[in-house]
Amino acid sequence: MNERADQADDHTLRVPVLVVGGSLVGLSTSLFLSRLGVRHVLVERHSGTSIHPRGRGNNVRTMELFRVAGVEHDIQAAAATLADNHGILQTPTLVGEAGEWLFRNIDPGGGLARFSPTSWCLCSQNDLEPVLLDHARRLGGDLRYSTEMMSFDAGHDGVTAVVKSRETGEHTTIHAEYLVAADGPRSPVREQLGIGQSGPGDLFHNVSVTFRSRRLADVVGDRRFIVCYLTHPDADGALLPVDNREQWVFHAPWHPEQGETLEEFTDERCAEHIRRAVGVADLDVEITGRAPWHAAQRVARGYRCGRVLLAGDSAHEMSPTGAFGSNTGIQDAHNLAWKLAAVLDGWAGEGLLDSYDAERRPVAEATSARAAARSAEHSHPGFAPPPGAGGGRQSGILDVALGYRYPRGAVAGVPAGAPVVPEQLDLSGEPGSRAPHLWVRRQGERISTLDLYERQPVLLSAAAGTGKWHQAAARLSDELLIPLRSFRLGTDTDPGADLVPEDGEDWARRHGIAPGGAVLVRPDGFVAWRATDADPDAVSTLRQVLMKVLSLG
Repeated sequence: MNERADQADDHTLRVPVLVVGGSLVGLSTSLFLSRLGVRHVLVERHSGTSIHPRGRGNNVRTMELFRVAGVEHDIQAAAATLADNHGILQTPTLVGEAGEWLFRNIDPGGGLARFSPTSWCLCSQNDLEPVLLDHARRLGGDLRYSTEMMSFDAGHDGVTAVVKSRETGEHTTIHAEYLVAADGPRSPVREQLGIGQSGPGDLFHNVSVTFRSRRLADVVGDRRFIVCYLTHPDADGALLPVDNREQWVFHAPWHPEQGETLEEFTDERCAEHIRRAVGVADLDVEITGRAPWHAAQRVARGYRCGRVLLAGDSAHEMSPTGAFGSNTGIQDAHNLAWKLAAVLDGWAGEGLLDSYDAERRPVAEATSARAAARSAEHSHPGFAPPPGAGGGRQSGILDVALGYRYPRGAVAGVPAGAPVVPEQLDLSGEPGSRAPHLWVRRQGERISTLDLYERQPVLLSAAAGTGKWHQAAARLSDELLIPLRSFRLGTDTDPGADLVPEDGEDWARRHGIAPGGAVLVRPDGFVAWRATDADPDAVSTLRQVLMKVLSLG
């Protein structure tokens, strides 16, 4: 399925999926679709990937997805310059010993290794996007920059869009079965569909200033921070290293609601603001660029309208503190990609796409509230939270970044009233949660169980015992035409063991089941359902679950 889109004539294309927007979320959508063999066209009005260093925090769940998609190594290589930057510092200036670390290390003691085969990665958007673009194209993605969607018409059987090359002026008609709108916070697609938004709206505004300073590295010293919040009363802001040597970014507060214009941020004003914030009056500062950005808390009231689905900033906006927005968008793309692939390949019903809204919208609502609270906690420059909102120290972010759940959607057996974000991180195999990570050996190769989940549903059961779950999976895969894979876990001495957990790890206990039970994991690594013990009618039980989860019948 990796050929370019079917071309009916010079100006008409037919393709299963059209992706509108080629920034971080659109590129991730393209990558994930390409990995699954789904033909698609991506159009982006800009001439290339991002040139501004922003959106740098890729959380552990995002890196798990990139690991399975085969791009983790290249992303880490692109991020090598900032590999040793870990903490968040808050201080009046960088001169002297005042201030405090909000945290020194994102993973103190290496405890994250218990939960994941990977970790956070500090890779700026301008470095990350080219990696995603390269991999998507190598996998057959048809990505077209300098191409703008002029109009679209969504019907019951697909979407017809007209796109224009901004280089040649040529118009092309694209007939797609589905359209994924990753076209940003002011999404024209969302606006045309009349999808409203909920949430408090605008939170604050900043101007992101890129600059060069050779002496600043000496002032910073050995403080390898991700971001430093400078709280000088006359010149607050956030300082971010680009190369830890001479390239830097400074986020300055901007107050358009008070009549302040972008034109007032001259090179001279920005340079002087940075000097005061840093605390060095004669610091060398060469301004190299400025870009305004707006922090908001909004979530679309629906993620699907017929054949059109929203992803990323078109679906939700949230405060940048903690990089929740970009990570949530990438995870939107991953959730949606396998569902589109399943429906287009015919092994899931159209109703599976309704679960995209049911699962991802509550996650965005919970995450955007956490992002705003974190901005208050960190006293983000320009952010004045309403009285009584935030400001106190919050719990860790791992429960939000990795522990979020899907109480509703393509799942079965989730307890009633289960929260989207639990009070504590709990990855014990409950339906609706991300499946547990275990190191296992498969044909002599050491892999994580998370590496098994990408292209099809997976059933885990024991190699010892009757093997009824394994037999049921094989039978139903043929009967329902589902690409269901079944792996049996056991020891080196268990005949038929496909996977052998390291160090005698009790895989069943880690998944919350008895040795005779089974766990059904979706292609995105979330537990769809589990049987806590043996079932005399495994075929019937598993059939009912698959029919429900995949919206069949």
